[in-house]
Amino acid sequence: MYLPGYRSPFLFYISKMKLDHTLKERFLRYVQIDTEADPFSTTSPSSEKQKDLSKLLVAELEAIGVTDIYSDSHGYVYAKIKGNTSHEIPAICFCAHIDTAPDVTGKDVKPIVHENYQGTDIVLPDDPSQVVSPKKYAELSNKIGHDIITASGKTLLGSDDKSGVAVIMDVAYQLINSCSDKERGPVTLLFTTDEEIGRGVEHVDLKRINAAYGFTLDGGDIGEYSDENFSADGLKIIIDGLSAHPGYAKGKMEHSMKIAAKILAALPEDTLCPEATDAKQGFVHPSDIEGGLEQTTIEFIIRDFETAKLDDHVALIENTVQEVLKQYPRSSYTLERQTQYRNMNDVVSQHSYIKDIVIDAMNIAQIEPNIVPIRGGTDGAGMSMLGLPCPNLFTGEHGVHSRTEWTSVQDMEKAVETVLNIIFLHAEKHLA
Repeated sequence: MYLPGYRSPFLFYISKMKLDHTLKERFLRYVQIDTEADPFSTTSPSSEKQKDLSKLLVAELEAIGVTDIYSDSHGYVYAKIKGNTSHEIPAICFCAHIDTAPDVTGKDVKPIVHENYQGTDIVLPDDPSQVVSPKKYAELSNKIGHDIITASGKTLLGSDDKSGVAVIMDVAYQLINSCSDKERGPVTLLFTTDEEIGRGVEHVDLKRINAAYGFTLDGGDIGEYSDENFSADGLKIIIDGLSAHPGYAKGKMEHSMKIAAKILAALPEDTLCPEATDAKQGFVHPSDIEGGLEQTTIEFIIRDFETAKLDDHVALIENTVQEVLKQYPRSSYTLERQTQYRNMNDVVSQHSYIKDIVIDAMNIAQIEPNIVPIRGGTDGAGMSMLGLPCPNLFTGEHGVHSRTEWTSVQDMEKAVETVLNIIFLHAEKHLA
């Protein structure tokens, strides 16, 4: 519960921290480095250029005064900031990903700071058809007086997740500089690669993280906290038809592409599809189709907040395939299913302490918590599956994966405050 004006002496002490933020300058540097992930690559990272930002982060952490830093061959960066108490306090990890989505180019990003925003449309200069407007983004109406950052209209901005990267780097700066006298336990920082193509925690080393809890910094509007996300599987249906010379095909040919088309047409249109679902409703979504006369492959993504329902959705597709194939007795199909990620709530719900401390931390920062499920996945979902409870915190990302992506400097600064409050509250609870 949000409690405006609530203060214990300790909370009041935290709320009066004077922070000399380095966040905006860091963010503007980071978004100009092209870190676009490559979904067609089999290497890790999928694009070598992601390491350009990894190297910069290592150098900046060293400049801040962090001494325990490690970067691996996959472009991951791990850093540890020691606690400053004689008591043993479990470490907390804060994670963000450095890659950007391949949906829109991340090359030659030109960030623009629109200072003291006053509620009007923001026309992006390199492509005036790209407009950041309160009509499209209702949250903009709450950002009067904020410094809004956009790209120039030809690229995405990269706030997803360089907002998170900048927040964590500023937290590191504050811990060692502005807040070095405040009692804290150990903190682990983690920057991953290839999150946008589903490989963000593929090579993560939990022993190196060595934390009791974690948080991804990869969320939307101020106050958002997410400890639920889709459970997700990938599904591939391979249709094997029957080829024949088209001039003599009567009664012989069974065209796999036409079979695939009938399968897709038979799937629900008013339910169980992305265009007809929201909130906690799941879906089946044909994401790709490729083939010819003899063989066609349909790829699906399967999503639901209830993990058990994934089996129901797969059964729906398979039953649809079987029903269509009754019309084609000489054709067949193969089904291949792949686990992608699971609802972090399956793990996080067992640790009520995490949500409680987040709500307290937001109270201190005078932020109203907004607990929302994620209709997607995060690195936190993957790490939760591996045994590290890892919900998601806001960083001010809006319009992600688009040319009208934007963020607020002030909201990112509030994310820094929230993370610091979590760290100090965590220490207080273990020192009490």
